[in-house]
Amino acid sequence: MQSNFLLDDVKLNTNINIGVAAGCQWLEGKSLITSYNPATNKAIASASTASIACYEKILTVAVNKAKTWQQHPAPQRAELVRLIAAKISADKDKLGMLISLETGKSLQEGLGEVQEMIDMADFAIGQARMLHGCVIQSERAQHRMYEQWMPLGVVGIITAFNFPMAVWAWNAFIAIICGNTIVWKPSPLTPLTSIAVHKICVEVMTDINQDGVISLLNTDNKILLEKFITDKRFSLISFTGSTEVGRLVATKVASRFGKYILELGGNNASIVDKNADISMAVNAIIFAAIGTAGQRCTSLRRLIVHEDILPEVITRLKKAYSNITIGDPLNSSNLMGPLINKAAVEKYEKIIRQLHTQNVEIVSGGNVVNAIGNYVEPTLVVATAELNMLQDENFLPILFVLPFKTLSEAVRINNNAKHGLSSSIFTTKLLSSEYFLSSQGSDCGIANVNMGPSGAEISGAFGGEKDTGGGREAGSDAWKGYMRRQTVCVNFSGELPLAQGVSFILDKR
Repeated sequence: MQSNFLLDDVKLNTNINIGVAAGCQWLEGKSLITSYNPATNKAIASASTASIACYEKILTVAVNKAKTWQQHPAPQRAELVRLIAAKISADKDKLGMLISLETGKSLQEGLGEVQEMIDMADFAIGQARMLHGCVIQSERAQHRMYEQWMPLGVVGIITAFNFPMAVWAWNAFIAIICGNTIVWKPSPLTPLTSIAVHKICVEVMTDINQDGVISLLNTDNKILLEKFITDKRFSLISFTGSTEVGRLVATKVASRFGKYILELGGNNASIVDKNADISMAVNAIIFAAIGTAGQRCTSLRRLIVHEDILPEVITRLKKAYSNITIGDPLNSSNLMGPLINKAAVEKYEKIIRQLHTQNVEIVSGGNVVNAIGNYVEPTLVVATAELNMLQDENFLPILFVLPFKTLSEAVRINNNAKHGLSSSIFTTKLLSSEYFLSSQGSDCGIANVNMGPSGAEISGAFGGEKDTGGGREAGSDAWKGYMRRQTVCVNFSGELPLAQGVSFILDKR
């Protein structure tokens, strides 16, 4: 790559000896963290992790840089994002391969994730000229009132393994154009992708003399992670991960009156109405259920099918599942790669045993693939909405098919989940789609018609309700989450009228 982070080099079981950086300065870490290829379970490379001294150096640099960075006009700040995106675009193929190598997602999905970063940069660059406040009509004559938005300071970004680059870009590019400096704490399962991206950032920051805007902190130390979350120097913590950990993050950040953005789990459903285009639905269902081997927060977990077409939908899905090719994600002929690690495979096996114990019908899959790596079969299960495990986000390629009689019943099943991230309906009937999109319909942050719940565009705000955390990233006015609002009132009347008609006369005797 142009970033000197060559894919050929990281395929070797070697020590990268970097992984922590205060802006452009790579720091000597405390210990090593090893990245494993999920397709083989073999070590790819080891990277250094942060010590307490590294952490303090990073925060000092980020805090100091924030004081000067916020003084640059937003369109100038966007130039940093534009240059980073240009280098990412030049290295797209190799970055996509690195994502696939380290996460196990298919090469096409890896390339798609890099493109998402590029698209997010385009969005952020345009947004830099639209950080609008509003003019407010004052009740007092010759007063001008308006709101303006200011940078927060330092933003901490904690990302998950399944989108090791894109989720960083969602947060980082918007935070940067809003005038903040950022510190990235990636998943300990994917340190190499973070190093590759940060090397690109270092090149750009060096070229334009803006050292310190972006820093990197790789660590698997829980004590250091807690310090990260509780540190008052972070004005905002953006966390992507499980609901359980997200709840702890929210509690600790809120206790110090910090701001947070939470993108947590999803137990997503799609409704297939009796008048749906079944061919379209099946094609969408397959990708939504097995993309990234079911390890997306927007992966399809529950398929709610009208009882009149249930046999046909199951027959088509069984046939489609039998044609899914599983194997090396770098081989474009394979549609599904491995799970992230052995622990995920063990969880898959546990759920399959529970299904057998409860006499739930497994109509396709249900086995661990006898091969090197963390491969399992995508699994299709026919169940009822009363099944207890439907409340859990399994984060696996296991799809539960549930029958319904009426659309209101289907919506109740859709909404009967602790999470509220993404949802969809397949229908050719206008009344059905409008009901699904009404206030009586889906209670999720994302609601799609005639498409699956997975695969959001960056132009729309991404996030969900309930146990999904309520956060929003990318799109719309999500930039407001990275800034603070200030209401301004200017009196040019030469007098001092008070609001609400209050009279306050000082006796000058």
